Amino acid sequence: MKLGYPSFWRNASSRRKRMYFFIFIFVVAVLVTVAGAFVPLSNQESQQILNTLNQTLTQDQAKGALAASIFTNNFSLCLGMFIPLAGAFFGLFVLFNTGVALGAEIRIESTGNIPGGVASIQPSTAVFVLTLIAAVFLLEYVSYSIGIGESIWLFRRLMQRRWRELRNAGILIGICAALLVAGALLETWLINAGY
Repeated sequence: MKLGYPSFWRNASSRRKRMYFFIFIFVVAVLVTVAGAFVPLSNQESQQILNTLNQTLTQDQAKGALAASIFTNNFSLCLGMFIPLAGAFFGLFVLFNTGVALGAEIRIESTGNIPGGVASIQPSTAVFVLTLIAAVFLLEYVSYSIGIGESIWLFRRLMQRRWRELRNAGILIGICAALLVAGALLETWLINAGY
């Protein structure tokens, strides 16, 4: 019995294959972030990560440049993910570290000041996490998945000397920029609303 690509892949157009690939990368990106969230950290390490994030957030809010700062940070990371092949590894590293930071925040929020560190999540934290996953998370992770996926796709096409892929990469970068602008505006709104 000969092993090969599944029929849904063999029968798919190039555009459909690209979509399947980006969906696969999205799932991998989420799994890598979840893995990062389970990295064991002490309460002190978690608090240190949270303090660094809060300090950056406070400084950007004070300057009135929170949305611009969020967009600049996310877009520069996303651009790095487009680098042929190396961008995929960079992207997974970034997403793993994002998971570590998320895990630190969840640990600090869930333990609070309860003696013995018994976990209890405040309703405001639950709303924040759900809103983040439903909106900002989706916009950012779709962008990062496109960047990581195109990194691999671009590497393969350039090895085949199919230079037209550079135009596709440019279009995808534009799409990611639009998604990340929307994500930055929404994230800024959520932060300013106190979530």
